Parts: sequence; C-alpha cells; structure tokens
Amino acid sequence: MDRIADIQLFLRVLDLGSISAAARGMDLSVAVASQRLKRLERELGVRLLHRTTRQLHATPEGVVLAEQGRALIEDLDALTSGLRKAHSSVTGTLRVTLSASFGRQYVSPLLPQFLERYPCVRVSVNLTDQVVDLVSSGFDLAIRIGNLNDSNLVARRLASNRRVLCASPEYLQRHGAPTTPAELAQHECIVQVGSQGRLDLWQLTDPTGKAITVRVNGRFESNFGELLRDAAVAGLGIAQHSTWHIGDDLRAGRLQVVLPDYPIADTGIYAVTPQRQLVPQRVRAFTDFLAEHFSDPSWDHGLLPKR
Repeated sequence: MDRIADIQLFLRVLDLGSISAAARGMDLSVAVASQRLKRLERELGVRLLHRTTRQLHATPEGVVLAEQGRALIEDLDALTSGLRKAHSSVTGTLRVTLSASFGRQYVSPLLPQFLERYPCVRVSVNLTDQVVDLVSSGFDLAIRIGNLNDSNLVARRLASNRRVLCASPEYLQRHGAPTTPAELAQHECIVQVGSQGRLDLWQLTDPTGKAITVRVNGRFESNFGELLRDAAVAGLGIAQHSTWHIGDDLRAGRLQVVLPDYPIADTGIYAVTPQRQLVPQRVRAFTDFLAEHFSDPSWDHGLLPKR
C-alpha cells in the first residue's frame, strides 16, 4: 500500500504543480513528501520529475506513470466504493469536459440537482470546443457531439444530434432562399473550423435518400459555435447548426430552416469515458443521470417532424 500512496502523492504533485502544495493537501511535511517521491523513483528505477527552482515537470516516464497510475487509482477507488453499493458511496471528484455551448445551455442547469442527489461528490467542469485527451488530461468523462473516431474510448449515446441549414429572415429576404443544394455555391455560407481545418463540405440527403456533398464558401468562419450562431442571426449567411443550439431562435423566428427537403444526417450526443475494467461509481452515476434527462430532449419538442 506504500507504493499506491506514493503514486497518489505523485499524482497530487502533478495536479497542484508543486511538492509543497501536495504535501499541505495530504497533511505531510515537505521533507517527508520529497523522501517518498525519491523512494518511488528508486523503487521504479526511473526519474519521474524534472525539478528546477521555479518549475516542476514530469519526465516521459512520469507521464506514463501519471496516465496509467491515475486509471489504476480510479479503479481501486471504484472497487472499494462498489463494495458499499449505496448513494453514500458515490464519492470523489468527477472531472468532466464539455462542449462549451452545450455544456452551458443543457448540462450546467442540471448540476445542482446532481450534486443534491449525490452529496459526497465534487464536480470539476472544463468547457471547451476542443477535443481533449481524457487520459493524459485526467478527465473522467467527456460529452462529445457528432461522429466519434477514437476507438480507445467507451461511448454511450445520450441523445440524437439533429442538424439543419438555417439563415435569418433578413438574409433570405435580401438574397433569396436556395431551392437546391447546388445553389448554396452562390450564397454566403458560415463555415465552422475544426481540428482538421475548414468544414466546408456539407453533406445533405435528397428526397430519394441519395447523399449529396456540396462545397460551400463565405466571408465568415470560426471554431466557436456561439460566434457561428451569432453570425447567422445577424444575417451574415447560411449556417449549419444543431437544433439544440438554435431551437429557441427557430421558434422565435430569428432563424429559418433552409432546404428542409434536403436534410442533414443525424449524429449523436455521447458520454465518453476512457476504457477501464472498473468504472468509478461517480462516473456511472453522472452518465445515468444525463441519460435520464436527455432521453426525450426538450430542444427538439415541436420543432421538426420525428425521424
């Protein structure tokens, strides 16, 4: 158990960025903490930390220990908490990363209810539209939207992600509404920029079910969904959006669906976790909680025909 405790200390040092801060948090003296880290390095036969007068960094071997050791500690926590089988055993800090817009609109309002249900859980939320490496960043869970590509993760589908083409009434009045996908090439289109570059190939489906791919262009692009929505509402062009993001704008008439007879294929909204044999109960509890609330998503109610 000494080695496990030393690994926990090592992880705490990396999380807090200093040995002294980790020592205080674990009620140790700095001298004892330093001795235990040296003992761990000696037992493993590798250097785990680069120490300078101002900074502390993990060595490549330390990065490996952090990635795999954190999962082992989590699995140990899950094993011991799983033996209790009660709400009171759902404990610890849940580290979750969320799409910024979706997290703010739909997950944030649910957090008080989740914390009330599980009073022994702490929640740490990271909002970003960037795809974060869960293992190296120490996250328990991510909410991701769209098509998933990482086969090293475990995904649970929470809801459908319906997408539409849309534009403001002002834009459509000035430029006219396209009647076929080919006409999009003559329009200003608002383009999202992802990790792989500009997402300027829009894939639609014709009334017979045939897939159609159209390359679009325009004068405005962004990697942030809120800016893309704002640009569409302001009349800068035609945009591609999820209904969870613009449902209120469609209902209020700030945006209108474009090319409704040429729909975009649905994707999904997923809870994604690292692969591990034992899933911490707090992760399972949070995933079940979200699935419970998103089984019949409110953002699509009365908006579009069911598919």
